[in-house]
Amino acid sequence: MATFQGKTTINRTITDIYAFLSDFNNHKQLMPDNIQNWTSTYNEAGFGIQNMVQLSLQIVERIENSAVKIVATGNPPFPVKLLWDLRSADAGTEVTFTIDAELNMMMKMMASTPLQKLANHEVERLAAVLS
Repeated sequence: MATFQGKTTINRTITDIYAFLSDFNNHKQLMPDNIQNWTSTYNEAGFGIQNMVQLSLQIVERIENSAVKIVATGNPPFPVKLLWDLRSADAGTEVTFTIDAELNMMMKMMASTPLQKLANHEVERLAAVLS
């Protein structure tokens, strides 16, 4: 299992951030430019990564004002779990985005940098969108 994390603190209430993250329709705003053909509902999202793969994601658990858990569904190139974790902080809300991916050694060498960049990008975009 390989783990990649991005963290930020946003000067918004935990309720506001949870409400945004708990609806997959909002996640398109967090995605990098190489995402194509985005489709979403409240619980599911599908998209392509330019010249690479199509992915389907599903929110499998919402813990009010605390966490949003997401898994890849269908036939992903490797098993992956995503977690948005929220904690109250003095300056607003501390947000951690974690990507847990089951990668073999070859996939780890190829995918580690892009997955870490994705984790960082998502929290940076969340901070920008909600600021």
